[in-house]
Amino acid sequence: MKAKLIMDHKTVDADGAIVQLIVWKVPVPVPPTTHGLKYRLVYACNGQRIVGFDNERGKGDHMHLDGQELPYQFTSLEQLIDDFISEVDKRRKAL
Repeated sequence: MKAKLIMDHKTVDADGAIVQLIVWKVPVPVPPTTHGLKYRLVYACNGQRIVGFDNERGKGDHMHLDGQELPYQFTSLEQLIDDFISEVDKRRKAL
């Protein structure tokens, strides 16, 4: 089985901010993860990544918040999306 795209959503706001969510179901988990998903969720404004959640080979699940890379505890796809949207909303309210 090859990787199967299960989500690909992108919006561009009137101010040029980008929100993009891409998720694949993979046949073998991306080390060191065990959940079988490969994902990239990003919120960028003015060419800068403000919020990002991804699972890079060798790094596992992690998030990028305001220029810092932090570990992320993946529990489910639904929770991942909720956590991402929550972090995006916090920063949009601060603008």
